[in-house]
Amino acid sequence: MPYAPNDQVQIALIGSGGMGQGDARNATAQPGTKLIAACDIYQSRLDRMKENYGASTFTTRDYREILARKDIDAVIVATPDHWHSRITTQALQAGKHVYCQKPMVQKVEEGPGVIAAEKASGKILQIGSQYVSSHVFVKARELYQQGAIGELNLVEAWLDRNSALGAWQYSLPADPNERDIDWDRFIGHAPKRAFDPIRLFRWRNYGDYGTGVAGDLFIHLLSGLHTVTGSLGPTKVFASGGVRFWKDGRDAPDVMLAILDYPKSRAHPAFTLSLRVNLASGIGQESFGFRFYGSEGILTTSYSSLRLEKHPRDVQPGYTINTFAKKDQDAFLQQYRKQYPPKPPSVTSDSEFRFAPRADAHQLHHEAFAKAIRGGGPSVEDGTFGFRAAAPALLCNQSTESGIAYGWDPVKMLRV
Repeated sequence: MPYAPNDQVQIALIGSGGMGQGDARNATAQPGTKLIAACDIYQSRLDRMKENYGASTFTTRDYREILARKDIDAVIVATPDHWHSRITTQALQAGKHVYCQKPMVQKVEEGPGVIAAEKASGKILQIGSQYVSSHVFVKARELYQQGAIGELNLVEAWLDRNSALGAWQYSLPADPNERDIDWDRFIGHAPKRAFDPIRLFRWRNYGDYGTGVAGDLFIHLLSGLHTVTGSLGPTKVFASGGVRFWKDGRDAPDVMLAILDYPKSRAHPAFTLSLRVNLASGIGQESFGFRFYGSEGILTTSYSSLRLEKHPRDVQPGYTINTFAKKDQDAFLQQYRKQYPPKPPSVTSDSEFRFAPRADAHQLHHEAFAKAIRGGGPSVEDGTFGFRAAAPALLCNQSTESGIAYGWDPVKMLRV
C-alpha cells in the first residue's frame, strides 16, 4: 500500500550499533516508514547511517536533539542497557512512539517509572523481544491453550553459544580514539572511568552498562514463555553462574542456570521453569529452544520450528504383585480387570505434529510496531509485558551475585 509523503511514519534511531542498525532495516522495510535521523556516540556509525539512508539523514551524538525534533514520530532505542529506561521515558514524554530494545530496564526499580511514562503519554511503547511476534510461539500458544500437552508441569529453556561473537567479543575499530567517540556521553550515569574502547564496544560484558546473559538472553526465553502460557511471571527466582571460559576481564557470567517457580493462575497450573545460557557450550555456534512438559505430551520449539509429541497418560495404574502369594495375585487381577478392562486393539494416528513457518520474527515484530502506531495500538509487547519479563531476568543476576533466592510478586511487579 503506497503512502503519501505526509502520511509516512518518520523514525529515528538512537544507538546505531549492531542491533540498532538491524532494527532500522526491519523498521524501514515496513510500508510508509522512513528513517530520517540517527544518533550514536561513535562517529563512524553515524557515517554508516548516512551511507545506508542518504546524505540528508540527520545525525547527532546527543539523543536530546532527536527528541526535540517535531518531524520525528517514533524512535528506536538501541543503546547499551544502562540508557534504556532514561531515553525511553524522555522519548515518551516528548510525544514519540518508542521501540525499545530489551531489556526495558537495567535495574528492577526503573520499571514502574517507564510504565507510568507510557501510560501518561498515550503513545505506543513496544519492547524489542521478537519472539512475542514469532509465528512459532503464536502457534505454540494456540496448541497449549487447546490442551495439546495436558497439564503443564515443567518448562526447560536454553540459549547456548560457542563462538567469540556469540560471547560478545565484538570487533574493535583499527584506531579507536576519543576524537571519534563521545566517551563521557557513553558513560552517562554509570561509574566514571578513563577511556577504554573495550568497555565501549564490548559493553555487554560489564555490569556498569549491560545486564549480562540474563538481560540479553534469559529475557528472550522469558518473553517466549509468557507469550505461550499467558503467565504474568514467577514468584521465586534462584540462579547460579560465573565466568567459566571467557576470562577476558568481563564481570558478566558466561554460564548461568536458573530455577523459577510459577504459581497457579487462570492461564496455567503451577510449574517450574529452568533456564540455561552457556557461552562456551561446545555444541556449535548457537542452540535455542524450549521444552514444555505436560501430562499428555511435550511441545518443543526452536527459532523456526515446533514439534508436538503426544504421550497420552495411561489411565490404568498398572500393578506390582509378583511378591504376593498366587491366590492373592489372582484375587487382585480379578478386581483389577473389572475396573480396567483390556483395551481392544485400535489404529492410532501419528502422535507427532511439526510446524515450521518461514516468516522472520524480527520483521514481524517491527510490522506489529508500525501497525500499532497507525492503528492506535495496542502494543504486542508493552511496558508492563516488557517489565514482567525483564524483572525476573534481572533478579537472576542478583541471585547469582548474592547466592540467595528472591521472591517476586508478578501481579504487583514488586520484589517480596
